[in-house]
Amino acid sequence: GGSKGIPLKNIKLLAGVPLIGWVLRAAGDAGVFHSIWVSTDHDEIEKVAKQFGAQVHRRSPEVSQDSSTSLEAIREFLNHHHEVDIVGNIQATSPCLHPSDLIKVADLIQKEGFDSVFSVVRRHQFRWSEVKKGENKMTEPQNLNPAKRYRRQDWPGELYENGSFYFAKRHLIEKGYLQGGKMAYYEMRAEHSVDIDIDIDWPIAEQRVLSFGYFGKEPLKEVKLLVCSIDGCLTNGRIYVTEDQKEMVSYDYRDIVGIDLLKKRGIQVRLISERDCSKTLSAMQLGCVAKVSATNKLQVLEDWQKDMGLSWKEVAYLGNEESDVECLKQAGMSGVPADACAVAQKAAGYICKSSGGCGAVREFAEHIFLLLEKVNSARKQ
Repeated sequence: GGSKGIPLKNIKLLAGVPLIGWVLRAAGDAGVFHSIWVSTDHDEIEKVAKQFGAQVHRRSPEVSQDSSTSLEAIREFLNHHHEVDIVGNIQATSPCLHPSDLIKVADLIQKEGFDSVFSVVRRHQFRWSEVKKGENKMTEPQNLNPAKRYRRQDWPGELYENGSFYFAKRHLIEKGYLQGGKMAYYEMRAEHSVDIDIDIDWPIAEQRVLSFGYFGKEPLKEVKLLVCSIDGCLTNGRIYVTEDQKEMVSYDYRDIVGIDLLKKRGIQVRLISERDCSKTLSAMQLGCVAKVSATNKLQVLEDWQKDMGLSWKEVAYLGNEESDVECLKQAGMSGVPADACAVAQKAAGYICKSSGGCGAVREFAEHIFLLLEKVNSARKQ
């Protein structure tokens, strides 16, 4: 919890998902672990970890210092869990990790007898010796001959640790090692090798994750329908009442633009509300099918999905209240505004930076467009 560079970095939203959520999703879907744990000293990190299905080991103050290492935290964990024989230490800062990588690594240890396996990435970079200020000497090439430089396609490159994960058997860790014994490396694809701690900033990381991240077991499909809750998503949830008992609400024009952009991409937009706000909708002139006074939102959503002949993967849902939770769980793509209630945030796949009535619909629309680019890219491949 004490990250100096980015406060509470491990639960900061990356492409709408807490950073730690990306690796926890991959670890869970890999199906190779008997248990999945997050070691932390912070209440909020514990809360997010449990939302993604992990158990939590509360670190002691002794291994929660700036100088504390992962190895110290793992050894403390093992002191409380004598049933554990193998540890896969996965770094939260590697959000493009995929279950397929973890499955292959588990096989290397469990079936091929390696004591430790760690992740690497192949890089094609020429290295030169450092010359410090004041030293009267020339730099020297480290891995090339300047008179005969390799073309990239003629040089296999070099392997570098990328810090994504370190697997090791218990007996090694107890001796103070994460790498040792019969060792093996696992080469990750370059596009999956994202380390936020070292060489990437947040906006670039978001683009990488949207392009190469792991989004779940089911393949993404093209969204055909977005259903948006009116109160708290399209509006900020506030109702203003005039002296003559007329209701007024406010909305953000950016959200109207977002709805128009979705329509232009061939995505239908439908609205839903638990209260009767038909007059408000008429005044807004959005041209969207709407269902008001909806006592059962999930039933409405199911009826629309079936009438349109869509699979759930082709339906997106933006909600913010407890009454939206089941819809968020069913939809193939789900989102909530930044100020949505806790249970809705837990059920959603994407948490907007914008609050309801303040651009959340536009933001979620842009998120949909980015994921559709991923779908189209996969089709081309």
